[in-house]
Amino acid sequence: QVQLVESGGGLVQPGGSLRLSCAASGIFHEVYAMGWYRQAPGKQREVVAAIPSGGSESYADSVKGRFTISRDTAKNTVYLQMNSLKPDDTAVYYCNADLGRAGIGRRLYWGQGTQVIVSS
Repeated sequence: QVQLVESGGGLVQPGGSLRLSCAASGIFHEVYAMGWYRQAPGKQREVVAAIPSGGSESYADSVKGRFTISRDTAKNTVYLQMNSLKPDDTAVYYCNADLGRAGIGRRLYWGQGTQVIVSS
């Protein structure tokens, strides 16, 4: 069984910073990519940032220059450093991981989500 556990969400004032973490645990033999999505109330889930193994990071236009995705391969953990936060960044943030597992193959897994609220 695979689990993705997120942490680091909370309430922050506009202009502030937060760092989200997501650790993948369980049995898998390959991590193809990890990423972050978010879903604001009444809106569809949207991609925020992604980091493929051996590739370059990518970002949504709305967060470029403010958010940074990084990964610790030894810990199977992905981070999202969020700076200069705006009220529009308020959402539930979900991490995902594209993993390969013996007998199952390649599949996308999701965390449970962590709430980020940007408000004064």
